[in-house]
Amino acid sequence: MTVKAIINAVKGEKWCQVLTVLMRLVVGGVFIFSGFTKGVDPWGTCYKITDYLNALGLGHWSDTALFIAVALAAVEFMTGVAIAVGAFRRSALWLALLMLAVMTPLTLWLAVTGAVADCGCFGDALHLSNWATFGKNVLLVLGIIYLLLFNRSVRSLYGPAVQWMVMAVSFALVMAVAYYGYFVQPLIDYRPYPVGTRLVGATAVEGNDSEDDFIFIYSRDGVEHEFTIDSLPDEEDGWEYVTRYHARRPQGKVIVQNGGNSIAIVDEDGSDVTLDLLADSRRTVLLLFPNLPDVGVVNSFALNELNDAALVADVDVIGLTPATAQEIEHWNDISMASYSIYNMDDSELKMIARGNPAVVYLEDGVIKWKRTLASLDDVEQPMDLAAMGDDYDANAIVNRLTSLYLLIMLGVLVMNRSHLLIRYFLIKRRKRAASHSTDNQSTK
Repeated sequence: MTVKAIINAVKGEKWCQVLTVLMRLVVGGVFIFSGFTKGVDPWGTCYKITDYLNALGLGHWSDTALFIAVALAAVEFMTGVAIAVGAFRRSALWLALLMLAVMTPLTLWLAVTGAVADCGCFGDALHLSNWATFGKNVLLVLGIIYLLLFNRSVRSLYGPAVQWMVMAVSFALVMAVAYYGYFVQPLIDYRPYPVGTRLVGATAVEGNDSEDDFIFIYSRDGVEHEFTIDSLPDEEDGWEYVTRYHARRPQGKVIVQNGGNSIAIVDEDGSDVTLDLLADSRRTVLLLFPNLPDVGVVNSFALNELNDAALVADVDVIGLTPATAQEIEHWNDISMASYSIYNMDDSELKMIARGNPAVVYLEDGVIKWKRTLASLDDVEQPMDLAAMGDDYDANAIVNRLTSLYLLIMLGVLVMNRSHLLIRYFLIKRRKRAASHSTDNQSTK
């Protein structure tokens, strides 16, 4: 028998059809989960894609990272839905295989070189090592090859006439999730600092405050480099001192730990002032600037209004950024900011909240709400800052979106397959009528 004849023979087997359905759900489910977790946090996906571009020497393409992040989330989610329900039984699989033809060699390269520590396939929801990611991609390729051979042995859940509706509704869902994730905050917060988390105060580790705990930044020919105290460059060689920051080593002055995570806020002199600024029994507004040079001066009015309202309400306002001293000074000049800005590690800053700038409100060291600045209503005085972010109920929005999505998908299914139900019941009715007629004749 030829290979084609064997495949055709196997297609008719019950076990093959059951395995095909299971394979659809597994492969499609992985793509759905991957696309959704990317879409729910477009800021995080954008950061990860930027890491990829920099590792590949394509940093000049970083302006496209956001577009790539949202597009990738939508394509993965829609492809996963199509595979799971059996829609577009060939084209969806070929599209998935095309994506894996790019991602599998890329993850192998990452596993070998370690150029990017975490692939970011599932956002912050699930972290896999690069080798585990490569293995996952290989298994997905094998699953897709199986479906390419046997997918036609099982009908699609939706008929061809309405499959475009399934894709349109799926696209609308992932776009809605991405909208909230980018312009407000992620609807599901997989990061270490969700609302209700005590940001500081869990453990304070005291140590010796020495120069060994600092990283010094020097500039030459417009390029900045980092040095430890043991490797400081000679200024006679053209090096110019820029700034320094705390290295956050375990023997450092203060490390504030929370569930294995740590944050450190450093002033312009390089001193750790975390506990001084974020002590308990205080109310604080954090203004987060992950990329201070990209913050438009148009935001300065809203930030200054928020600062004025906070002062009236006796609430502290603190700016946090990984920017250099020169960048902070430039921002203070153009924005006329009256709030103090301190340095904080870039990765931890982005973990607390998404947005550039973002606003976080703390009470007694606990995060009460966090938003992007653009999503907040105009500030009026006096204002209840504690209730300022209460209008964003992420759980309620998730429930409404998923319920509406499932309801529409069910409605499309009923509309598309109702004729099969009607035909089934008509056949059953005819069989009952025929059986009843046969019984009557036998009685006679």
